[in-house]
Amino acid sequence: MADISDVERRAAVHAALGDPMRLAMVDALLLGDRSPGELGEHFGLPSNLLAHHLRVLQEAGLIVRARSEADRRRSYVRLVPRALAGLGPVARVPEAARVVFVCTRNSARSQLAAALWRRRSRLPAASAGTDPAWRVHPRAIAVARRHRLSLDTHATAHLRDTVGPGDLVVAVCDNAYENAYEHLPTRPNLHWSVPDPVPADTDDAFEHAFTDLSGRVDRLAAALPAALPAPTGSATCDRSATKDTP
Repeated sequence: MADISDVERRAAVHAALGDPMRLAMVDALLLGDRSPGELGEHFGLPSNLLAHHLRVLQEAGLIVRARSEADRRRSYVRLVPRALAGLGPVARVPEAARVVFVCTRNSARSQLAAALWRRRSRLPAASAGTDPAWRVHPRAIAVARRHRLSLDTHATAHLRDTVGPGDLVVAVCDNAYENAYEHLPTRPNLHWSVPDPVPADTDDAFEHAFTDLSGRVDRLAAALPAALPAPTGSATCDRSATKDTP
């Protein structure tokens, strides 16, 4: 369950920054402190409106005021950087010993997702399908090769033979998400609705799937405390990814 106090704090900050003038004032304070008079002059604000904006920002915890050490009659407005941290949605993912990416055929999306994960994290990864093909799709191999991604070009696996206790199961296609319960006690933990590039069978379609998966993998890795960065040099593809597909 989400921490309501943290949600309320972030909501208050978002509300304070929802006004374009206050957002611009935060931008102006990002790299340096300014006096209220300097802010008013910079933005052409009358004193009453300036005071209103500063009060809203201060109540949201975004700024503090401090007296000048040189002239005690003067004060400066200072940004509180930590107040801007974590403003985006907070992902809460159960701890996992391994991440298993699942699609229907285990020939493209789930294979690419697992390979991207291994490049991004030390946490083990695997891939599987609800109806696996006999080999990895040639265009999946090609897009992996273009991005110097390590990919097993031949091995595919069935979902029921792959998933075990402690696995975080990510369905990277709608069909696998909706039908995985036929092979598992419960549905996958996460669902990524990544369009299947196989029907189009073009380089652009596979590149689009790769880009979509790459961003999602990065976000998931950031949300998993155990997902430490992968070792340096893991981005290099293996020999199998550079061979022509039989």
